[in-house]
Amino acid sequence: MVENRSDTFDVGGEFTVRRLGFGAMRLTGEDIIGPPDDEEAAKDVLERAVDIGVDIVDTADSYGPGVSERLIGEALGDRDDVVVATKGGLLRNVDGDWLPHGDPDYLRNAVLASLDRLRTDTIDLYQHHRPDPDTPFEDSVTALAELKDEGQIRQVGLSNVSVEQLDRAREIVDVATVQNEYNVGNRENEDVLQACQEYDIGFIPYFPLGAGDLGEKESVVDDVAAAHDATTQQIALAWLLEHSDVTLPIPGTSSVDHLEQNVAATEIDLTDEQYERLTE
Repeated sequence: MVENRSDTFDVGGEFTVRRLGFGAMRLTGEDIIGPPDDEEAAKDVLERAVDIGVDIVDTADSYGPGVSERLIGEALGDRDDVVVATKGGLLRNVDGDWLPHGDPDYLRNAVLASLDRLRTDTIDLYQHHRPDPDTPFEDSVTALAELKDEGQIRQVGLSNVSVEQLDRAREIVDVATVQNEYNVGNRENEDVLQACQEYDIGFIPYFPLGAGDLGEKESVVDDVAAAHDATTQQIALAWLLEHSDVTLPIPGTSSVDHLEQNVAATEIDLTDEQYERLTE
């Protein structure tokens, strides 16, 4: 178990946030397309998240597309006590496909659109959503570095990158965060997490609950959950918080009840034996 676990992390050395955030991908319609059935309920979730101490909210322009950002702008506005992180560089089509698009001019336009939807003059954290095989990676990162220099972005992040890509990006701009898939049942990006620890970069594990599938760890998570009278989701989050002080889990939900359960995971202390069983 991580001794003296920190409850906060300094994103880019600028924003001190509590380590459990909120992912706003699900505040949209089915298949992450269009608006949710009840927009006011979606805004209630955002407002409740902030009320109970969540101070980093993650979204992307492709969620909706544009819907999640718009709802965040309408519900939260430009608050000094909430870090809003968004992403750009993925397009959606009528079939719901996710299509990488890292052209620098496109990213510049995407940032302008995100600024408008989020109702802010500067985006706290802007993440390149996925490297585009048709655009040199350095060109995409350079565009974000320039937008940071111009004041439209405060901090630059990456998503879905390898250690090698992270190192290439760090030669161009200070990287505040990396967002890759990672959870107790999926450690494929362990090397990226280790690099983030070495560089003191925030690691945002998406699918922190494995979308309900924790693979071979599921039975162990169930056992530990029973011992704590907790949900399996809470144990999965507690493990992420214990595993590294740079992890910033962002579980998403469209339910206030689930939101409150997720945030309660910050109060769970795993024993050394439980942590080792989950980790091995």
